[in-house]
Amino acid sequence: MISSSRLRSLAASAVLLAAAAVAHAQAALPNVVILATGGTIAGAGASAVNSATYAAAKVGVEKLIAGLPELSAIANVKGEQVFQVASESMTNDNLMTLAKRVSALSKQSDVDGIVITHGTDTLEETAYFLTLTVHTAKPIVVVGSMRPGTALSADGALNLYDAVSVAGSKDAVGKGVLVTMNDNIDSGRDVSKSINIKTSAFSSQWGPLGMVVEGRNYWFRAPVKRHTMNSEFDIDSITALPNVGIAMGYEGVEPTAIEALGKSGVKALVHAGTGNGSVANRIVPYLQKVRADGAIVIRSARVPDGFVLRNAEQPDDKYDWVVAHDLRPQKARILAMVALTKTSDTKELQRIFWEY
Repeated sequence: MISSSRLRSLAASAVLLAAAAVAHAQAALPNVVILATGGTIAGAGASAVNSATYAAAKVGVEKLIAGLPELSAIANVKGEQVFQVASESMTNDNLMTLAKRVSALSKQSDVDGIVITHGTDTLEETAYFLTLTVHTAKPIVVVGSMRPGTALSADGALNLYDAVSVAGSKDAVGKGVLVTMNDNIDSGRDVSKSINIKTSAFSSQWGPLGMVVEGRNYWFRAPVKRHTMNSEFDIDSITALPNVGIAMGYEGVEPTAIEALGKSGVKALVHAGTGNGSVANRIVPYLQKVRADGAIVIRSARVPDGFVLRNAEQPDDKYDWVVAHDLRPQKARILAMVALTKTSDTKELQRIFWEY
C-alpha cells in the first residue's frame, strides 16, 4: 500500500511534469504580437442581425484575444492597443505611430510575427505604407472584418485566427506585408477593397499570394515589387510626411479641386483620371500650373484594374509628370508621400513608381 507521503510526492511530480510539458509546448509556439487600431473587427452592433449597421472601434484588444481561445494553440499571443479609431479617420500621424511601433517590435528577438487589426476602409493604405517603410523579414499581417463580432456569421474571428497563424508561420517570412481576409493571403501592395458589405471585399487584379485553411498556408505566387527589407525607405528615419492630395476626373469636371489643392501647398497632386489616366483637355492647364508651382503631378486612374501607360493619353515627358503604374489613386498617394521624403526629382520618382 502506497503511503500518503508517497502519494503526495507522486502528485507533486505529476504537476511538475504537466507544467514542464505546458512550458515546452509554449516554447515551441511562435510569439505573435497583435497591435489593435480599431475598425469593424473591434465593432459592435445593437443586435445580431446588424451586420452593416454598427459602431466601429468599440472592443479592446484584450477582449478580442479573450474571445478567441483557439489562438493559444497556434501562438503565444500578446496584445497592444495602439489606438482605437474607425479607419476612415486614420491620419498621417497615426500611420507614423503605427509603423514605428511595428518597426520596434520587429527588432525584438522574442517577436516572430506581428498582426495589425484595422478597419477595412483604409486597411489597404496602411498595409502599403508598412510595406514601404518597415525593414524586416518577419511576417507582418494586417487584418480586419466586414462584420462586427456581434453579428450573425461574423467574419472577424476566423480572419484574426488566420492572421495570427500566418504571422507565426516560417513560410511567410520574407514575403512582405500581408493581408488575410476571407481565407485569402494577399500582398499588402496589391490588395484593395473592391466591395462594401460583402465579406469578399478584398481582392487584387493580380490574384492572392495564397490561401490559409485551418491554420495551414497554401502559396501560389510571391510578390515581385520591392518591399520591406528591400525598400530604400525606412520608417526609423522618417520624421514627417509631406502633404499629398487627390483630385478626381469625371465627365463635366471643373478645376475647383485642383486649384484648391494647389493653393493649399501640396507637395504632390494625384490625378485620378478616367480610363488610362485620361485628363480632360480643359483640366490640363491647371495641372501644368500645379507642376510649374513646384508640386509633383502624378497621373493615375480611377478604374479598378489595369495600369497607366506613360506618354499615352498625355505627353508625360513633355509635362514632367509621373505615372502611377498599377497603383490606385489612394495607394499612389501613399507611395508619393514616402518617396518625397527622399527626392522630388521626377525621373527618380518615376523609377520608384515602377519598382514599388
